Amino acid sequence: MNYLIPPTPIPSLPIAGTTALFPVRRIYCVGRNYAEHAQEMGHSGREAPFFFMKPADAVLPGNAEHPAAMPYPSLTANLHHEVELVVAIGKGGANIAVADAASHIAAYAVGLDMTRRDLQAEAKKQGRPWCIAKGFDHSAPIGPLVPAEQVPGLGDAAITLHVNGTLRQSGRISDMIYNLAETIAEISKAWALQPGDLIFTGTPAGVAAVQPGDTLLAQVEGLPALAVRIDPATP
Repeated sequence: MNYLIPPTPIPSLPIAGTTALFPVRRIYCVGRNYAEHAQEMGHSGREAPFFFMKPADAVLPGNAEHPAAMPYPSLTANLHHEVELVVAIGKGGANIAVADAASHIAAYAVGLDMTRRDLQAEAKKQGRPWCIAKGFDHSAPIGPLVPAEQVPGLGDAAITLHVNGTLRQSGRISDMIYNLAETIAEISKAWALQPGDLIFTGTPAGVAAVQPGDTLLAQVEGLPALAVRIDPATP
């Protein structure tokens, strides 16, 4: 194939216990999918689900032993953490039935939806898209993926986020307003899911700002932990 310019490498994530990589196609994110987080963001109740996206090359792999180094992003003075369970899609489909959704999941990981909160607030106020707040470089740190058949019991797993050893976020996967199957079914009504897609499934309450020098530890019970170090901004 003769390209005008060299194609960029395919973004990918490691699979725990193997040398295999998971190629990332798209990253879908669910907004306000935990009731207490919705309340802290000024909303309440079971509203219709809504989604936003991050670019595939926003992924930033890391684990507990080798923290991902995330440069503090430009244009913000209010960078927030949002710990989330991430679902990796292994079988595509459109209009997926809730009862069939689990068969489309290839693997799970813990991730962080890093957010330029001040830019998000300004975008909301002006009725503009959130892309600049959610889809910046390195905005999707993710731990090692674990094949779905190895972690069958995540439905009520604990999910936590510590910053410099202090607990910031704590909840359970069962606290989701829309569970994993419902989330996959809803997304597939709007987009045909494909192998390689990732879904960030929402965050519990307790989102807050981080600063350069902070170390974040994201955990979902039953999955490898993810550590992230916030570095000074890139010159």
